[in-house]
Amino acid sequence: MERSDIKYSQYLQILREELLPAMGCTEPIAMAYAAAKARQTLGAMPDKIDIVISGNIIKNVKSVVVPNTGGLKGIAAAVAAGTVVGDADKQLEVLSFVKPEEIPQIGKFMDECQMTVMKSESGKLLDIDLHMYKGTDSVRLRICDYHTNIVLIEKNGQVLLKKDESAAAGSETDRSVLNVHDILDFAESVCIDDVRDMLERQIEYNLAISEEGLRGNYGASIGKTLLETRGDDVRVRARAQAAAGSDARMSGCELPVVIVSGSGNQGMTASLPVIVYALDMHASREQLLRALCVSNLITIHQKTPIGRLSAFCGAVSAGCGAAAGVAWLLEGTYEAVSATITNTLGMISGTVCDGAKPSCATKIASAVEAGLLGFDLYEKGKALHGGDGILKDDVEKTIESVGQLAREGMRETDEEILDIMLDE
Repeated sequence: MERSDIKYSQYLQILREELLPAMGCTEPIAMAYAAAKARQTLGAMPDKIDIVISGNIIKNVKSVVVPNTGGLKGIAAAVAAGTVVGDADKQLEVLSFVKPEEIPQIGKFMDECQMTVMKSESGKLLDIDLHMYKGTDSVRLRICDYHTNIVLIEKNGQVLLKKDESAAAGSETDRSVLNVHDILDFAESVCIDDVRDMLERQIEYNLAISEEGLRGNYGASIGKTLLETRGDDVRVRARAQAAAGSDARMSGCELPVVIVSGSGNQGMTASLPVIVYALDMHASREQLLRALCVSNLITIHQKTPIGRLSAFCGAVSAGCGAAAGVAWLLEGTYEAVSATITNTLGMISGTVCDGAKPSCATKIASAVEAGLLGFDLYEKGKALHGGDGILKDDVEKTIESVGQLAREGMRETDEEILDIMLDE
């Protein structure tokens, strides 16, 4: 792919839009960002907040520890943290610079401010609609479709910012330009200096939180357990490093990660197994960066027809993307990568997302293992074939089939999952 090609610039821009730093699970952090921006607009600490959010936001915030809150968890904690100590200018790093002496103010605010949570009926999968009140003053701020996409700000009924929602949803680079063949072409021909900074940051951030997860005692310690019970060969380490990052992040670790498709878990899953394999095989730094182009873009390609939030577990897409990156590192062919994708999706496309929580690390480990098994099948001359279930003869059609399953077929599943989660 030539540097002058329009598709080259589109692929590069997609990576820039996707590989963003974030501290904490992206859904509660998006809520904290919304709250910080709303409080900034209000110009005072509110005494009442109405929180109207989509079901997928509810399920992804409910069980996650919000970083820099002293271990607080859930919707009210995310909104309170953003309101009291959030820096709206930092967007998904809104809680990155909280001082220890500020943390007690968050719990105090939760006790004093009247907060009401309601489920949105907008039909959007990602929707955060905050209404803040202080005396006679009020602010409404709404984010939808992706985590930093503010589409409405009103103060005392006066519109300060308004985006057409359909236009706002399409403001990112068109992901439909992605396909497996061109992703490999881009990865193999991209000028490394064009991607170096963002990929080096992904390596640095995601390795750091993974190592912290292995050192600490976070969540169910899935990463540590894998190493203690399964040995430390490259295959186990690939699963363990990705799981350990999630162990830490879902339990409130304050280290940032580089996300993919709006998710830190997906960002870690797509990158860490590739990094582990590259280091194990003594690949050059350039090979590693090119392999990360493959894994990140394959993950994004799969997630595009599914959407940011779904009943379909995003670890499946990212584990498949990671395996594609490993397949490219070890074999370097379109056949290896496309077969790995098809085999992986034939194994675990039914995994559901029941919210962000510590057990996400188990799904990450399972997804990475399935991806590596998908590559093993290719190496042994075995394969899952089109016509087997939802698989098709063409890898692009298989990705479309999985997208249709996740986007359309699992809508009722999504509602049922939320009903079960809220029935306590």
